[in-house]
Amino acid sequence: MRKLTLGSLFDGSGGFPLAGIICGIEPKWASEVEPFPIRVTSKRIPQMKHLGDISSINGAEIEPVDIITFGSPCTDLSIAGKRAGLDGSQSSLFYEAMRIIKEMRCKTNGEYPRYAVWKMSVEPSPQIKEKTSKVSSRNSVRSRPRKLISLNQQMGKRR
Repeated sequence: MRKLTLGSLFDGSGGFPLAGIICGIEPKWASEVEPFPIRVTSKRIPQMKHLGDISSINGAEIEPVDIITFGSPCTDLSIAGKRAGLDGSQSSLFYEAMRIIKEMRCKTNGEYPRYAVWKMSVEPSPQIKEKTSKVSSRNSVRSRPRKLISLNQQMGKRR
């Protein structure tokens, strides 16, 4: 059986790739813009390629992976923030992740990614759940992952 592969958007210090390694999943690439987290993952996961700023990545041109993980900035979704939702200046980066997933799905005729995992620091509101459902199903079945998972929905609120 072949090993599952993973790409990480908004990678931070590599939490998703590290979890993947622990579970036998091979991290292939990551996107991050902050220098310190990039240094951390470059040292700890040297085989993982760093792609840089998400806005300059074309999902059709990067190595296809089974799983794309992302923890897009939640500052506009947070109770402490302005509550601008996914249309806020930071949280709108969610759409960049959706764009990359769609580009990869189109390029691979719907084969990759098989899964997309979205990590949020808060439980999504009904409005956000509805909007993300529309974004992930806006196009044909061939252009979206088989499953968009919100970790908080799977694990429940742990506070």
